Amino acid sequence: MTRSLLLILLIAGLFTRFVDAAENSKKRPNILFIYADDQSHRTVSCYPEAYDWVRTPNIDALAERGIRFTHAYVGTWCMPSRATMLTGLQQYGVQSMRMEGDYPGSTYDPALCKFWPSTFRKQGYSTAQIGKWHTGIDSGANRDWDFQAVWNRPKYIKNSGAYYYDQLIEFDGGEPQLVKGYATDNYTNWAEDFIRGEHRDEEKPWYMWVCYGAVHGPFTPAKRHHEGYTNAEISTPADIYPPRAGKPSYMQNIEMWVPSKNGNPEMKGGAFGGRTVEGAKGIHGNTLNDWVRQYHEGVLAIDESVGRLVESLKETGQYENTLIVYTADQGFAWGKHGFAMKLAPYDANIRGPLIFSMPSRLPTNKVCKSPVSGVDIAPTFFRFADLQTPWNMHGYDLTPLLLEPESIRDEPAFLAMTGRNYGSDTDIIPTDPKVRDLGPGVPWYLLLTKGDYKYIRTLVEGEPEELYNLKTDPEELVNLAMNPKFESELSVFREATLAELKRTNAGMLKNLPGVSTD
Repeated sequence: MTRSLLLILLIAGLFTRFVDAAENSKKRPNILFIYADDQSHRTVSCYPEAYDWVRTPNIDALAERGIRFTHAYVGTWCMPSRATMLTGLQQYGVQSMRMEGDYPGSTYDPALCKFWPSTFRKQGYSTAQIGKWHTGIDSGANRDWDFQAVWNRPKYIKNSGAYYYDQLIEFDGGEPQLVKGYATDNYTNWAEDFIRGEHRDEEKPWYMWVCYGAVHGPFTPAKRHHEGYTNAEISTPADIYPPRAGKPSYMQNIEMWVPSKNGNPEMKGGAFGGRTVEGAKGIHGNTLNDWVRQYHEGVLAIDESVGRLVESLKETGQYENTLIVYTADQGFAWGKHGFAMKLAPYDANIRGPLIFSMPSRLPTNKVCKSPVSGVDIAPTFFRFADLQTPWNMHGYDLTPLLLEPESIRDEPAFLAMTGRNYGSDTDIIPTDPKVRDLGPGVPWYLLLTKGDYKYIRTLVEGEPEELYNLKTDPEELVNLAMNPKFESELSVFREATLAELKRTNAGMLKNLPGVSTD
């Protein structure tokens, strides 16, 4: 073979690869959105806040092949977090959504509250949702989703506590079927089937939302993981017991832990007391250490599942063209600030993991320190799919941060907790704690984070504002709003919060209660 012929073949080969690369870059990507329940960022070993005995190799591998966000505020509790994921709106922007009947009963009007996956479906995507459903009894089967295998908690209330075994599962909106086995494993099996071509048109790109119920209470690990962290040891948080200086009055009443006979914290009442899982006993015992161990062991099956799903993408040749996003609806506090729950505006309660991975299009092994919100996720998916959002979503497209993770965006991370109320029902803020507060008495609040600072405004008349430097005080123990030296910073964050309410047309803007000036 002559040199000239070799040169021609080489050029032809390079041209073919160039054309293939160009074609691949034009292909709309698949999107695999993995969503855990009540999972703190501290349970993922690639986060420096994780305990040194934590190991999540498969989730860590996503971060190594992508971008890990250090400060993600996706939501405050299960139902509104999911409403945000389906609409791209803050809780106060989700019209017609409401709690109804016995908990977790809920409903909405599909004409007033539209879910954006229907747009993906109309624009040529195959859409699927697998796992926990907690946003109205109407799951959107055959409207928003081409395929569904969901545990519809609001619809089957008597089964709504079955987070780990014996779930009633609806397939494509049909009659529920009682499914045995560990729920995390079941969801992964169905998700793997979808990746491998079942229940979808293989000629279309796809979007799949996999909603794991773990590690929600009663925090039940798979039996194979009951001895997963025999070496687990934690230190007692500084403010596990009241008083808590500088914090609102409700924080002085948070008392979920009491000293045991040997002085170690144990859960008050002897069991976990969440809705639908009242009286859940710990597998290993009732101390703080026992519960933290059990909670982390529940993450191990999710980590295994992440590995299985990624391997399925690789085996089917879809990995290069699939955006993988891993996050949770919110975090969960164990002892910090006295809590054994989510809800409250502190990082311990609501900060979760957030990882974007697509090595063919995005940087790898990067960390983004810019705070972000749950409402930012949906517009980012639309950008990746090269589609227009069907309405004005409240979040900011994360693509600029994904392409330049070291940059710090001008936009803040913003989050509103409005209890059981949604849409225009949040225009007037209730003053009756029995109507307004959730859990052990957590009232409505607004949260805004930018740079190193976090601002919190409790929506109760006369309560103090809160301002924390998350870099120097990551435990949020010192409220800088009480310090006159930070009056300028406090004013800036107060105005930025009001600006976000105005930008997103929040009806409550004109009805905000006053703050303490003491």
